[in-house]
Amino acid sequence: MFNFKNNTYLKILFFLSFTTLTIAFAIQYLLGYQPCNLCIIERIPYMFSMIILILIFKSKKGHFIYSIILLLIFAFSFLISIYHIGIEQGFLVESPVCGSNNSGLLTKDEILKSFQKIEISCKDVAFKILGLSLTTYNMILSVIMFLISLKIFLFNYEIKK
Repeated sequence: MFNFKNNTYLKILFFLSFTTLTIAFAIQYLLGYQPCNLCIIERIPYMFSMIILILIFKSKKGHFIYSIILLLIFAFSFLISIYHIGIEQGFLVESPVCGSNNSGLLTKDEILKSFQKIEISCKDVAFKILGLSLTTYNMILSVIMFLISLKIFLFNYEIKK
């Protein structure tokens, strides 16, 4: 891996997180592709990483703990992506996270309102780039960002010693 300064790696992580979220929202709101529930969950690590990175930029201490949190965030992102790819490829069955949230409705008005919501299946790939789903790109990006986070962690570990 490149031998940048720790601050450069932090900026790269922030840039990648911000860009990933911007692209996801652009595909949803500008191009009109609705994400499934797992696609929305896959955005959460990027939001958390941006918060943690802002805390790192603002604070003088605690970088070691923050670097551990970044590792966990991108490990979670990778696992969710693997799970989602498994559903897309038919290796895994959709979980309740992917299904409709219509259970437990009591009134006919609530039932009618629920029909107006469009539920996107986690196994249906609506948007591809170069033949790969966005979940596949998310998995690759999660690995890259995990490795960058590992580099940040090792840098902070050396300072802590």
